[in-house]
Amino acid sequence: MKITKLTTYLLEPRWLFLKIETDEGISGWGEPIVEGKAHSVQAMIDDLSTSLIGKNPLDINKIWIELYRGGFYRGGATHMSAMAGIDQALWDIKGKYHDVPIYELLGGKVRDKQKVYSWVHPYEFPTDLDTQLKRARESGITTVKTTPSDQMDFITTHKEIDKVIAKVDEIHSKLNGEIDLALDFHGRVHRGTAKILLKELEHFNLAFIEEPVLPEHLDCLKNISSFISTPIATGERIFSRYSFKEILQGGYVDIIQPDLSHCGGISEGLKIASMAEAYDVAVAFHCPLGPLTMASSLQLDAVNLNAVVQEQSLGIHEYKEKEILRYVKNPEIYDIKDGYMEFSKKPGLGIEINEEVVTEIATNSPHNWKSPLWNNTDGSFAEW
Repeated sequence: MKITKLTTYLLEPRWLFLKIETDEGISGWGEPIVEGKAHSVQAMIDDLSTSLIGKNPLDINKIWIELYRGGFYRGGATHMSAMAGIDQALWDIKGKYHDVPIYELLGGKVRDKQKVYSWVHPYEFPTDLDTQLKRARESGITTVKTTPSDQMDFITTHKEIDKVIAKVDEIHSKLNGEIDLALDFHGRVHRGTAKILLKELEHFNLAFIEEPVLPEHLDCLKNISSFISTPIATGERIFSRYSFKEILQGGYVDIIQPDLSHCGGISEGLKIASMAEAYDVAVAFHCPLGPLTMASSLQLDAVNLNAVVQEQSLGIHEYKEKEILRYVKNPEIYDIKDGYMEFSKKPGLGIEINEEVVTEIATNSPHNWKSPLWNNTDGSFAEW
């Protein structure tokens, strides 16, 4: 079997899909995307595709190594995200070729279903919090996550910190002890404020705190983690096992969050999760993205014992209601029952892409989404 063609599709709201075709009529799908840099990843796919045509798609390990090590300059968000989509699509082909889900090719399931969590958005994207929590309860969700802050200065005033605490208190009180709360700070907090803020949040007994500081400053967490008991999570902007190695050796995070559309795909995600298990660190694959990232994440959730909970983007704030189902013929694979998703028994990624819809939208309304640009009150740049 040989790879014959690679096609990319820019899709609303901010995604890029990839289809890899073969001379035996088996096709695979992947989701190579850097949010806000879709055209850059698309160009990288075109660049890498020249070395893929004519290759046997079943030789996933060999292809991955050549794509990563074949260039003198390697790694980074664009390169690893392009590789991620290619890798997902190759695993999809391999599963379809052997007529089994990918998790069967990886040794089989270690669990029967995967616990998931939902987003709520009372601050950054104002909506009806009660309605969102009602929906979470009805689906059996036991953990929700929110971003309780907007832009923050290097040293934030206590008044601003108090606003964050008040917002967390509002949500926490509505949960009434029935649902756990996690917080995602999106790297908006700087070192001086993080020391104060994380200590102030301690009494809420949070499920975890995600990206309290930027990935460039993870060494800041070493001291902070020594005086708080709240689990710290990070990893969506970390792109390879080599970078995760440093985090795990540092011993100051409790949950890592590799994104299978950013960190080199299923192949690299499996290695990262295995490394984390050796350090007794949990994995919660990052996934506020589209249906193919979600399908890839579930394949690895099935085979990794330390995959504790799965992010998913049904109803997430950037998208219309259940936007990820727009491109899928079998949306039932993402049904949430009693807070869990089942693992698809269909071959490959287990997802059936509606190619007619994908082609129509990519042709008539391709997106050009960019990350918002924020400023502090003095006009200086603020992290989004």
